Amino acid sequence: MKIGITCYPVPGGSGVLATELGGQLAKRGHEVHFISHALPYRLDGFAPNVFYHEVEVSTYPLFEYPPYTLSLASRMSSVARQVKLDVLHVHYAIPFAIAGHLAQEMLGEAAPKLVTTLHGTDITLVGMDKSFFEITKHSIAVSDRVTAVSKYLAAKTRAEFGVQRDIDVVYNFVDTTRFRPQGRHVCKSRYAPNGEKVVMHLSNFRPVKNVTGVVHMFHQLTQKQPAVLLLVGDGPDSGAVLELAGRLGVADRVHFLGNQQRVENIFACADAFLLPSYYESFGLAALEAMACGVPVVASDVGGVSEVIADGVTGFLIDPDDYDGGAEKLHQLLSDRELSSSLINAALSTVQNNFTAEIIIPQYEQIYQA
Repeated sequence: MKIGITCYPVPGGSGVLATELGGQLAKRGHEVHFISHALPYRLDGFAPNVFYHEVEVSTYPLFEYPPYTLSLASRMSSVARQVKLDVLHVHYAIPFAIAGHLAQEMLGEAAPKLVTTLHGTDITLVGMDKSFFEITKHSIAVSDRVTAVSKYLAAKTRAEFGVQRDIDVVYNFVDTTRFRPQGRHVCKSRYAPNGEKVVMHLSNFRPVKNVTGVVHMFHQLTQKQPAVLLLVGDGPDSGAVLELAGRLGVADRVHFLGNQQRVENIFACADAFLLPSYYESFGLAALEAMACGVPVVASDVGGVSEVIADGVTGFLIDPDDYDGGAEKLHQLLSDRELSSSLINAALSTVQNNFTAEIIIPQYEQIYQA
């Protein structure tokens, strides 16, 4: 089957999932064509059956804002016609589902089917904006199939938009050949030379990720035991986070690593993973940590409870409870037996529910249907 995939090419759950999905589909013999204005994040190096088509956006002086949606729709149409795509799979409702629908309109009977995967903020933030509500609702209605990455997100979409149509829940997955427990990485001794515990956070550093909360909880943790914090990612809150670390007196124990491709090597340094977001439709970064054998403390929000069972496979907290978050970190970092129990249960959950071998066939069935 020939599948076109469009996603945001920047770090973030939707782009990561889309790129990993394309790679797994290619390994299973499908022909995958990424259509985007930049090479998707984590799409690095040559891979058989994987192709990239760049979307060029016009800078004609008449346009105050470049018409990316129109350029994308045109590129989708030309790629679909050229290689005879069977399916266009877009990750994020706006603007990708609308661009896909426009491409279908241009192609007529020869158009590929349109699958739209909802990832969370396309519904809860962008879609709920008054200026985007109707077009988001329409993009869901005109897609041939719609999927959501959690039961929570599917239910919220139906409730907020009054959608009556079926929404397939297909969870995010992790490549367990890449994200797996491994020996302590060299960065462990580099960042924690005196045996300090290593706490890790990975996100796109937007307000919804509550990275300032990460620093507050880490600061509270350091009052109880020696520790260092690895911050992986980048985004608009980076400056505020670094300023806060200095103000709290922990700047020398906070290491800002920026965006990284091989994050599994950093997970190998970590003793705990902290994700106190204000909203997560699923929590892909938490799943990757679990697969790497790193115990997780995450917010009890959105679809996170569909991934983490509180006290069994990790800890769930209130994102604004800094004392509570620090205490949960302290518990698992100071109690080896507890940490091992959480890790073993989390690894079992990953293997039984969230591997590529389990999830990819679900997407294939949707494509075939």
